[in-house]
Amino acid sequence: MAVSRVAVSSAAADLLKRLAAEHGPLMFHQSGGCCDGSAPMCYPAGEFLTSEADHLLGELLVDGLDPIPVWIGRDQYAYWSHTHLTIDVVPGRGSGFSLETPTGLRFLTRSRLLEA
Repeated sequence: MAVSRVAVSSAAADLLKRLAAEHGPLMFHQSGGCCDGSAPMCYPAGEFLTSEADHLLGELLVDGLDPIPVWIGRDQYAYWSHTHLTIDVVPGRGSGFSLETPTGLRFLTRSRLLEA
């Protein structure tokens, strides 16, 4: 049985439904730092181009939406491979290119040790 590496909080799922209604299918890329800190960045599906330099962590399953893939850079994955990530949402300004930026909310990654 595959071990889940990603999940979504109910508050984040609600925001994802709003964003999908406006932008269509979605995707995430977990930022590795620099300008975006370590924020999960939400894009319209396919807008962020992934490559062999990225690792698919899994898909978020939100009722009524297409599965939402969650990607992370392979180098970043090497550091986070022992964690389970939950995408949550908190009040604040989202990262510049992430779809939630104008909503007054921002996505946030919460992590815990991965359980087998």
